[in-house]
Amino acid sequence: MTTFKAPVRDIDFVLNEVLDYQAHYKTIAAGAEATPDMVEAITAEAAKFAEEVLSPLNKVGDEEGCTWNDGDVSTPTGFKEAYQMWIDGGWQGLSHPTEYGGQGLPMSLGLIKSELIGTANWSWGMYPGLSLGAMNTVYVHGTEEQKNQYMPKLCDGTWTGTMCLTEAHCGSDLGQMKSKADPQPDGSYKLTGSKIFISAGEHDLTENIIHIVLARTPGAPEGTKGISLFIVPKFHVNADGSLGERNNVKCGSIEHKMGIHGNATCVINFDDATGYMLGTENAGLNAMFTFMNTARIGTAIQGLAASELAYQNALPYAMDRYSMRSLSGTKNPDKPGDAIIHHPDVRRMLLTAKAFAEGGRAMIYDAAKYSDHMVQADTQEERDAAENELGFLTPILKAFLTETGLESASNAMQVFGGHGYIKEHGMEQIYRDARIATLYEGTTGIQAMDLIGRKVVLDGFKLYGGFCKKLYKFGFKNLLGGKRRGYSAKLIGYTVAWNWHTVKMVARASKNRDAVGAASYDFLMYSGYLSMAYYWAMMAEVAATKLASGEGDAAFYQAKLETAEFYFSRLLPRAKAHGGSMGSSTDSVMGMDLERFTVR
Repeated sequence: MTTFKAPVRDIDFVLNEVLDYQAHYKTIAAGAEATPDMVEAITAEAAKFAEEVLSPLNKVGDEEGCTWNDGDVSTPTGFKEAYQMWIDGGWQGLSHPTEYGGQGLPMSLGLIKSELIGTANWSWGMYPGLSLGAMNTVYVHGTEEQKNQYMPKLCDGTWTGTMCLTEAHCGSDLGQMKSKADPQPDGSYKLTGSKIFISAGEHDLTENIIHIVLARTPGAPEGTKGISLFIVPKFHVNADGSLGERNNVKCGSIEHKMGIHGNATCVINFDDATGYMLGTENAGLNAMFTFMNTARIGTAIQGLAASELAYQNALPYAMDRYSMRSLSGTKNPDKPGDAIIHHPDVRRMLLTAKAFAEGGRAMIYDAAKYSDHMVQADTQEERDAAENELGFLTPILKAFLTETGLESASNAMQVFGGHGYIKEHGMEQIYRDARIATLYEGTTGIQAMDLIGRKVVLDGFKLYGGFCKKLYKFGFKNLLGGKRRGYSAKLIGYTVAWNWHTVKMVARASKNRDAVGAASYDFLMYSGYLSMAYYWAMMAEVAATKLASGEGDAAFYQAKLETAEFYFSRLLPRAKAHGGSMGSSTDSVMGMDLERFTVR
């Protein structure tokens, strides 16, 4: 089975040497408690929990899966005990307000915890992970009464939360949903409908589950403009906070899936279930984006987790598997063959996973700063600015890092050869678990359209332009005075090309709107490779400076420089191919008549 060792040194490098998190924490109120000692202690304890408790349960969850019995769901052996340890440790409310029982630490600190938990055991981590989205949604959009009623139990982890969006006929087109919510004289609503693909929708870990549900009120406008958001508890909650009778909410079945077997993916049926409006009527989808953006950043972590876990488990095998002789001469003369890590193609696969994991970590941790500013902003203007910046980065993080995570998982299987395809080593589980990441919370194609459509064109290029300005600023500064000027030159060149491809694409779209859709995937992937190049350039500058000064672990910094070189030489050039595809004819995608698709 797979093993996991928390990458604590690399996390410290990104937080303190590259992104200067201590300076960031001085700009937000919650940062006062996030001292270096506090961050180190929390990271160490989260690492211990992930390594010793959750990692051994990863295979158990995959093999046993969840069990459904007349609406009740049992989680795999050990999951419930691990969750109780989670509650006892006070982990759920780490980054939520103290007034509701949380610890009031920055949101970004919770992200570190999420990475470690998710890499060790993604299926288990989804149970508390989905709750974070529910907590954020109730906190931002709930009334004071709703926050006082639900937040304390969600913060201490004795209740969990879900996100109930889609229905069997909808997919990602939520404008088609039919679940209805009828108003009652007491101000509550009766919800009727069926929701599918509800992660952690039913389980035996907690005494109550708080469903955040999209539904339509009578007479609501058609499409997404007529959707409202509701709180629907599994058990009614009495005025004193105690649990009442069971609500008319039931799990109709659980899905039999390719991966993430340890997490219950449910069909949830609402049959005149009592619910309470969250936010304002017909503005539910906007409110739900609070939850969805939380989930999408969480899914980006899943991509990072897949790359990290794949690399960690493929590397020892490559070091100890002896097969054939190295092209450059015998390396292990006392063995029947040389360790396969001496073969260039094996190194290519390992370095690809390493580069994606470490580059993805820097991307996510930098974006997490915007999450801190969203929560800690003094004014609505500041909050909106941080949310917009994070909103621009979200589709890049979610789609690009899950695609690269899946590639890393596939490469790690390939390192094992045929042994990677069988269950014994656990490599195929990494791939199966990672496959969902490019699908849920909006497929890669949907994220691509969101990026180019809403975040670039409809935004008037403001966020796009600001991001480009950041790349140019770093590039030109280090082109003149940096220690890795070649990387800065490449960063500038690829940014210029990105601008040119974007202008040409928008110009074509003025004549044929399909041009945007045809180019969107390549635009997103180019954006991802360019974004990661920016962070690898940053990390290379820090590593080169440290080496020159003789500070710290020379081997660690040298490995950073060598991985950066691999990224700029072998991975970043992929962006050129995406740029070429962006500039190709829209008719090459849209020109074939439908009847010719069936001609074989």
